Amino acid sequence: MSFPRIWPCLRRERKNPNGANHSRGQNTNRCSAFCKTIPGSKSTRLYEPHQSEEVISYLIVGHKQALLFDTGMGISNIRKVTAKLTSRPVVVLNSHTHNDHVGGNWQFAFVYGMDTDFTRKNAKGSREDAQAEIAPDQLCGDLPKGFNPKTYATKPWKISHFIHDGFKVNLGGRTLEVLSTPGHTPDAISLLDRENGLLFTGDTYYPAPIWLFRPETDLDAYAASVKRLAELAPELKLVLGAHNIPLAEPSVLPRLVTAIQAVRAGQGTVKPAGEVKAIHSFDGFSFLLAAPRKE
Repeated sequence: MSFPRIWPCLRRERKNPNGANHSRGQNTNRCSAFCKTIPGSKSTRLYEPHQSEEVISYLIVGHKQALLFDTGMGISNIRKVTAKLTSRPVVVLNSHTHNDHVGGNWQFAFVYGMDTDFTRKNAKGSREDAQAEIAPDQLCGDLPKGFNPKTYATKPWKISHFIHDGFKVNLGGRTLEVLSTPGHTPDAISLLDRENGLLFTGDTYYPAPIWLFRPETDLDAYAASVKRLAELAPELKLVLGAHNIPLAEPSVLPRLVTAIQAVRAGQGTVKPAGEVKAIHSFDGFSFLLAAPRKE
C-alpha cells in the first residue's frame, strides 16, 4: 500500500526567536513525508512535515464516520488527503487550538471545540501566528505548489458543538472519550480509545522537549493532567503524541509524572535556551520552560 503525501520533509528542527535550536524531534535528518496506518488500530497518522513543528494528526475510523484529531498547519490540503483514506464523513476535534494544530479546520463541515474562552479566541484565526511559522528559519525545502506565503493565515473556523471533559464521540462500533488535560493550554485534551488501548496525547506528551513556556501554560494543571493519564497506563497499549516519533509505550506516563515533579522541585539539569527560556531535563524527559525572571 502506498501512502499519500501531505508535504515532503527534509528535517525536523525548531529554532526559537533567540536563535537557539529546540527540535521537537530526535533526528533532524529523518525524512518522514507520509500517512501511515497504525497496525491493528483502524487509525492513520498524518505527518505535515517540511516545517519545524512536524505536526502529526490522526485519522481515526469507525463504521459510520471518522474523526480527525488535529488538522496541522493548513499549509497543504489535509481534507484532500483524508478523502483518499476514507469514504466516511470526517469530523474534527483538536488536541488544543495552537495554530499548528488547527490550520485545516476551516476545510471541514463539523468541528468539535472545548468550551473555553481560549478555544473561542483561537477559532477567529490569526495571521501573525501563521506568518511566524513560515519564517525562513522554520522551513526546510520548497513550499507546496500554489501556496502563497504572503496571504498565509490560520483561517477562522466555526465550532459546531462545544464539548467538555468526558464527552464521547461514537464513530460507529468505536467510541472515543475526551479527557480534559489542561496545562500546555487551557483547552488541551487527550483522546482515549479504551477498546483498542490507544491514548492520543496531543502536546501533553511527545518524545522531545515539551513546550510549557507560553503565557497560557499552567504548570499546576499540567502536573495534574499527566498524573491523570498515568493512572490509565495499565489499560493502554500505545501512547500517541502530536509531534515527532508518534508511538510510545504506556510505561512512559508514570515516568513523565516523576520527571515533571522532579523538575519543579529543582532536580535534573537546566540548559539555557536564549534569554527567556530554559530546557529542564530529568530521566530522559525534557521540558522547555520560561526562565525565572531576573530581579
